[in-house]
Amino acid sequence: MAEKDNKNEELLNLEMLRQDELGEIEDRELIKRVVVIGAGTMGRGISQLVASKGMEVILIEKDEETAKKSLELLEQSMDEEIARWTLTKSEKRAILSRIKVSANINDAIYGDVVIEAISENLEAKKELMRKIDAICDPKTIFITNTSALSITEIASATNRQERVIGMHFLNPVPKIPLVEIVRGLKTSDETYDFIRKFAEMLDKTAVEVFEYPGYITTRVIVPMINEAIHILMEGVATAEHIDTAMKLGYNFPKGPLALADQIGLDELMAWMETLFRELGESKYRPCPLLRKLVRAGHLGRKTGKGFFEYPKPD
Repeated sequence: MAEKDNKNEELLNLEMLRQDELGEIEDRELIKRVVVIGAGTMGRGISQLVASKGMEVILIEKDEETAKKSLELLEQSMDEEIARWTLTKSEKRAILSRIKVSANINDAIYGDVVIEAISENLEAKKELMRKIDAICDPKTIFITNTSALSITEIASATNRQERVIGMHFLNPVPKIPLVEIVRGLKTSDETYDFIRKFAEMLDKTAVEVFEYPGYITTRVIVPMINEAIHILMEGVATAEHIDTAMKLGYNFPKGPLALADQIGLDELMAWMETLFRELGESKYRPCPLLRKLVRAGHLGRKTGKGFFEYPKPD
C-alpha cells in the first residue's frame, strides 16, 4: 500500500511540473519525459534509448504482471550488453533509474510526447489513439512506431491529426542509428520539425518519409526476405547456406533468414499482408512456408525457433 502511495505522489509531482511546461510546440526546447505504451521488444528498446539520453520514461503495459515482467526482460537484455562489453553496470543503473513501469493508461498524461509501440494491428492502434487522445493535453504530440501502417488512418482516430507522426525505429533500437520520420496527410511542419529535433536528441540519423505503404526500409527488405524464404521452401539451399551467401556475397552483417527471426515471423507476415493488401503486388504475398511457421508458433528469436534455433527465452 505504501509503495502505491509513493507512486501516486511521484506521478502527482510529475503532473505539477508538467503544468508549468505546457505551451506551444515552438516554446518547448527540451523533452523531459516520454511515455511509451507497449513494453514488447520495440517498446523496451525505445525506453532504454530515451532513458540513456537523460530523459524520464513511463513505460505502460496492459497489466501489473506484464509491466513487471517487461522491466525484468529489459534488465536481462542490458545484462547481455554488459557481457558483450557494449554497456557498463553504471550505465545500466542510470538507465533503469529513469524508467518507471505502469499498468495505468491514464499515466499517458505525464508525457511531453507519447510513443505507441503496441502490436502491428491497425484497429488496436486506432483504439489506443482514441483513449490517449481523451486523456492527454491537446498540445501533446503522439508518435506511432508502425512499420507499414497508414499514419493518416491511425491519426484519424484523434482530434489532433496535425500532431500525430510516425517514427519507425529499427530493432535493436539502441544500436541502429536510423529512424524514419513519417508524415501523415495532416501532420504539420511544426510537428515534423519538433520530432526531428527529438531524433537528434536520441542521436539518430533521421530520414523524412511521406506516407506510403512500407515507407523505405520495410518496403525494400520485405521482398528480399520473402524471396529467401521461397528459395528455402523450394529446396535450392539450406537456411545456413542462404544466409552465408548473402553475408559473404554482399557484405550483409546478417543473413535475410536470421534477420526474419530477429524481426519476428509474425511481425514480418503482418508487414507483408499490409503491403500486399495496399499495393496488390505478388512480391509482397507471404511465402507459404512463412505462414506455416507462424501457424506452428515458430516466430523466431522470441520463441526460440524460427528458421534457426536459439536459446529458449524465459
